[in-house]
Amino acid sequence: MKDRRRRNDVVTWSRFFWCTVFVVLACGFFSGFTFTAFRLLFGERLKPVVILKWRAPPAKAISGEAPGAVSSVSVREVVMLPDQALVFLNYPSSSRLFTKDDLACVYSSSSEKRRFKTSPISVDAKEDPGQIVRCPYIPRGFTLSVGLKSEGRDVRDGSSLVWDSLAYEALIDRDNTTVVFVKGLNLRPEKVSDASKFECVYGWDFTTPKFLLRSEVLSIAQEIVRCKTPLSLLTGPHRLNSTNDNSIKVSVRMKGKKTLDTIARPKIRPIPDSTTRKQHEMCVCTMVRNQARFMKEWIMYHSKIGVQRWYIYDNNSDDDLNSVVESLYNSKYNVTRHAWPWVKTQEAGFAHCALRARDMCEWVGFIDVDEFIHLPSGLLLPDVIANQTQHNNNVAELRTSCHSFGPSGLEHVPSQGMTVGYTCRMAVAERHKSIVRPEALNSSLINVVHHFHLRDGYEYVNVDRGVMVINHYKYQVWEVFKDKFYRRVATYVADWQDDQNVGSKDRAPGLGTRAVEPPDWPNRFCEVTDTGLRDRVLQTFTNPKTHRLPWEKGPKDKHTKKTTKAPRKRKGFL
Repeated sequence: MKDRRRRNDVVTWSRFFWCTVFVVLACGFFSGFTFTAFRLLFGERLKPVVILKWRAPPAKAISGEAPGAVSSVSVREVVMLPDQALVFLNYPSSSRLFTKDDLACVYSSSSEKRRFKTSPISVDAKEDPGQIVRCPYIPRGFTLSVGLKSEGRDVRDGSSLVWDSLAYEALIDRDNTTVVFVKGLNLRPEKVSDASKFECVYGWDFTTPKFLLRSEVLSIAQEIVRCKTPLSLLTGPHRLNSTNDNSIKVSVRMKGKKTLDTIARPKIRPIPDSTTRKQHEMCVCTMVRNQARFMKEWIMYHSKIGVQRWYIYDNNSDDDLNSVVESLYNSKYNVTRHAWPWVKTQEAGFAHCALRARDMCEWVGFIDVDEFIHLPSGLLLPDVIANQTQHNNNVAELRTSCHSFGPSGLEHVPSQGMTVGYTCRMAVAERHKSIVRPEALNSSLINVVHHFHLRDGYEYVNVDRGVMVINHYKYQVWEVFKDKFYRRVATYVADWQDDQNVGSKDRAPGLGTRAVEPPDWPNRFCEVTDTGLRDRVLQTFTNPKTHRLPWEKGPKDKHTKKTTKAPRKRKGFL
């Protein structure tokens, strides 16, 4: 009897085991069916895409034993720009940040017979955990890795992505759509393209033969694509804003064509309380490259006329911009620097900034560091905006004419700044720059630097030059102007040395494509003497004891000289 009971016990446990397996498999099948039905219900489609592998391989790590050293570092991606390489590092948020002294750019030939190191151009922090290491251009036949000097080891990335065809940034907008910034679609500027020809693709690893989630494109124009974000990404277990190597990425493809390479990881921005008044009445967005020495004058002046917040998009500066921005911030100016390494993407950068500033700012101006808003009426900027909009609530853009100033007879950078040193300009105003209400921007975010497209029902006004005008110190002394030959930040303007867009207004008339100073450069572009802004700056900012302006670095530049008769000087000021 006991033996029979023992045998019955064994049979019972066996049956229990197989019953358990059956239940698990049934649950898995039911969950898969429910998940698929759920996606079909919301119009999402999962389609296979032929790629190489689903999960990223185990990250090779740089490890350090010293106190405070980073224990685990991986290379997310390497992006090849025309003149340098961007290496995106990823590591735990608790790890310390690297400096240029900690890292080396390591180049190895494909045969591993040749290997050399060099210092990074810069090391920059990203908004999410990680850093961008800018390395000199990779020679042909070499691969790039990044090494931690103290450890003598390096970590490599298996592939490099080419900048000419890439999805490079993405934001989740407040309506839960994804705004993707792309390079390589070659769409017409200032034109909305047919969204039905494109689709967005979401996934963890775009190199694996698994499933990627595709979604509808709602609008597409220039370098900006707005996608319908899959509901499963907003509510599912794989949350956005992940900080690991396998975080969700998004890309764009023309239907029937190859999906663009991507490093774009959608970020969800916090949604403020819509009932709360915006923190700032007036903000400014700008994109700069090597403009640190002019930043103080530009920030301090515009603060005086009513600007409260500055967004600085740094397009691969090699000067001391970061420390200048930090010193201004420490001096209670609300200015932040945002690393934007993407070349020739000013329109995209301004659209990105408009999304960031929209929840904080009632109005945003899009101007360069060599452009100063001049208010001849003596009013402050918020007063001018109020006067232009008080009788029409639909006004959402103020278009302001620009006066282009020339070297004004100078051969060296004026020590008292642009607003005081340059006093001679062209007679006819050209173009305009805009101050806009970001809430009223068209969802496509189309812009051509000078102005955005507005939503239906909103309109712009042209502000009288007697009320507001922009002094554009466009043609400065040659030592400043020649830097523009290296590379411009605008999307649709060629390098100065390229034989493209020669007739563009962004070029100097008669200069052509050669970076050679014309003998009469100091006297060019001088048709009208205009000292209006100079006089106001000297009256407002001059220290009565030292007779100095707050942005002056040292003694008056003794080498500055005029080659033509200059406007009458004020004793102690010029």
